[in-house]
Amino acid sequence: MSEVPLTRQPVSDARQKQIRAAVRTAEGIPFEIAPSRLATSLDAAALLDFLSDPAIHTPIYNLPKPLSEDRVRDFIAGKLDARDRGEGLLFLRIDALGAIMGYSEIDVWPQWGAGDLGGALRRDQQGQRAGVRGAARTFSWMFDTLHLELIVATAALDNVRTARMLDGLGFERKGEIVSHRPDGGTRPSRVWEVTRTDWSAQQSAVD
Repeated sequence: MSEVPLTRQPVSDARQKQIRAAVRTAEGIPFEIAPSRLATSLDAAALLDFLSDPAIHTPIYNLPKPLSEDRVRDFIAGKLDARDRGEGLLFLRIDALGAIMGYSEIDVWPQWGAGDLGGALRRDQQGQRAGVRGAARTFSWMFDTLHLELIVATAALDNVRTARMLDGLGFERKGEIVSHRPDGGTRPSRVWEVTRTDWSAQQSAVD
């Protein structure tokens, strides 16, 4: 069983079915610039190129390592299988030149009404709060479209950028876990969570 979420409140069978159906039919997140879309096996080479930047792949513990086109293709296939089960999504954002500018990886636990968001932006897209705005848009989409009650996020203990972002967005620090990598290694991780109620209240205050 996954180490997260740390908060586990079962939801009704009806809500679980609603969440699974929403995940199975999700096609992307409607960002104003470069809306995201589902990753497919045809994206393996482009995604490998995107992930090959050490500044991008080094902090992400659950990527296949060492990176290769076949491993990235298997990674995409695994997320498509998760989508079929109503338990996960992998979205890509493509720029005007057809290159990947970012990706979002979502894991979902329908029994808890919970989801986890991971991903990255290309370095030229970072800064000027672009990543914060994109994350906030994605969190709202996860609550509104996937019908979740809880969102969880994790980061390495030394990942100051992500910690600052999650703290600033109103996530609550819940503790630490040991995350397990696909290669069998481990990484200590800090865990944040936010409920639908708390997120909605904060967004209303911002508006």
